[in-house]
Amino acid sequence: MEYNKVVRAEFISRPNRFIANVLLGGEEIVSHVKNTGRCRELLVEGAEVFLAESGNPSRKTAYDLIAVNKNGLLINIDSQAPNKAAQEFLPSLFKGYDIFPERSFGSSRFDFYAERENSKAFIEVKGVTLERDGVAMFPDAPTERGLKHLKELTAAVGQGFDAMMLFVLQMKGMKYFTPNYETHREFGEMLQKASESGVRLLAVECEVTSRSMDIAGQIPIIF
Repeated sequence: MEYNKVVRAEFISRPNRFIANVLLGGEEIVSHVKNTGRCRELLVEGAEVFLAESGNPSRKTAYDLIAVNKNGLLINIDSQAPNKAAQEFLPSLFKGYDIFPERSFGSSRFDFYAERENSKAFIEVKGVTLERDGVAMFPDAPTERGLKHLKELTAAVGQGFDAMMLFVLQMKGMKYFTPNYETHREFGEMLQKASESGVRLLAVECEVTSRSMDIAGQIPIIF
C-alpha cells in the first residue's frame, strides 16, 4: 500500500489523541493523527515524523501523521494501514478462497472472512506499533475489544469455522512477537488459550518507507 504526497516534519506535541502539532518547513501546523492509541514511546518532542497530504480541501487538517522515526527504526502508525496491507497479503495465504471484508460472528465484526468449498474462516487483524529492544509487542494499552475478539474467534472454531488473528507489525527487523503481559496480562493469557483451542496466530513484519507499507514475511510468536 502506498501514500501520495508525503512530507517530512518534526513532532512537537499531541494535545489530544486526534491531533498533533508539528513543525513543517519552519511553520508549526496541526496534523491529524491516524492512530488513537497511546504511542507514547513514539510521539516524543523532536521526533522525525512523516505526513501524508489528505487531499480533502474541506478538512480542518491538511495532513495525516502516518509514520515516526524511532532511533533509526521507521514505524508506520496509521491504524488503517494494517488492514490495507492484509487485504493485499491474504490471497497468497488463503489460496483458492473468496475473501470478503468485514463479517459478523456473535457480537463481533471481524476484519475479513474467507470461504471456499467446505471451509470458512474469520480473520481479525491487529496492527502492532510497540517495540522494545527489538521485540514487537501487543497491545500498547488494555484492549477489552481485542480480548472479546479472541474469545469469539475461539467460539467460532468450536462451531467448525477456521479462525485467525493476524498481527501486522508496522515495522521490520524484530526478533519476534510476544503479547504485552505487562500492559494486559488477560489478553496474553487468552491469546495462548485461543492458540491451544485452534485459533491460528500469525505475526508478519512489514517493509516500511515514508510513503509505503507492505507485508514482507512471518516472524516467530513467543509466549
